[in-house]
Order: sequence, then C-alpha cells, then structure tokens
Amino acid sequence: MAAIGRQNQLEYFLQGSVGKDSVKALLERLKGLCDGASRQFATFLDHEIVYTLGNPSSNISLRARHSLDDSKAPWQLRYVGQSETDKSRSTLLRSCVEVSTSDNLTTFLKELGFRHESEFVLKGYYFVKGHMRITVSQVCRIGGVNEPQSAQPISDSYLVEISLMTTVQQDTLAEEIKGFSEHLKPLVHLEKIDHRKIQMT
Repeated sequence: MAAIGRQNQLEYFLQGSVGKDSVKALLERLKGLCDGASRQFATFLDHEIVYTLGNPSSNISLRARHSLDDSKAPWQLRYVGQSETDKSRSTLLRSCVEVSTSDNLTTFLKELGFRHESEFVLKGYYFVKGHMRITVSQVCRIGGVNEPQSAQPISDSYLVEISLMTTVQQDTLAEEIKGFSEHLKPLVHLEKIDHRKIQMT
C-alpha cells in the first residue's frame, strides 16, 4: 500500500441532528452564513468501512473511506482517538490521523489481520466557514458487505456536525465553533455528544 499524504491533527467538533422537515431551511441558512455561497449545494457521497484489530476490550479501530462520487479520489485511512469531554471546553476534542492511500487499502488491512466490523454510506451536503467544515448528512446502512449501491437511510434524520482541524491545541477554536452553532438555532442544537455513553446503553 502506498501512502500519499499524512496529517496528524486535533479535531474540535459539535454534533446534532435535524429532521427531514427542517433540513431544507437549515441548508438555506448555512448557504447564507458560509463561504462560497452559490445556487447549488456542495454534496458528497462517501463509503466508510470500519476495521478492528485485537480483542473487544482493547482493540484498535481504523476507518477506510472513499468517495462514490469521484472514482479518481484516493482512499482515506483514518484513526480517530477517544473524545475528550472537558466540561470547561465548549466542544469535544479528539486526536485524528488521516492518510491518503492507494486503492488496495482494504486488502492491505486484511493482510495485517484487521477484521471487517461494519460499513455504511454517508450522503449529504458540506459547507466551509473559514477553517470550519459543516456537514449535513444521512447515515445509510447497506445490504451486504461491500455493496454501497444498496445503501438506504437509517432514518429520516440528518446528522449535523461542525468540525475544525488544527495541529496545535487552541481552545479558542472551540469558542469559534460554539459561536457559529448559535446561528443555527432553533433549527438544530449542536452538543457535546459523549459516544462512549451511547455505546454503553
């Protein structure tokens, strides 16, 4: 496997959800607030596969993602650390390593002993505001292993996420994200969602 580029970063982020009835209004508001406003929304369609290595109590999880819209785009290998839930910080914070790779990424991971755990398709819209990236997307389940063409939305709700990547911890960036999220109320309320608590329920 050839690695094309690598980024070791920290990611500040907030998440929330919006119903189908409100998503159009949210997209229009984001279109007015964000950079590069045009008549068309920028869209994405990504297939993501989660691989694990080790036992359930102490495994390593890696995410392999590629675009279904652009066959020439390289595969992305991503490692995401546990979110830090500092009560004094306005957002969650996690470490993130991203590598662009050649097309044989999934084969390479299997040869290393990684197990296929799950996969899904993300279909939605993205916006940029300064260094922030805002996505509004539906999570879609697929009918079988490596069959992204069979993707169907899990629900009518859309996942909304604001994130900002940096190489150095700067908690002022958390305030920037929080401030922007206030402009999206009452259409969507973005929060610090602790995914560890969700997994335990």
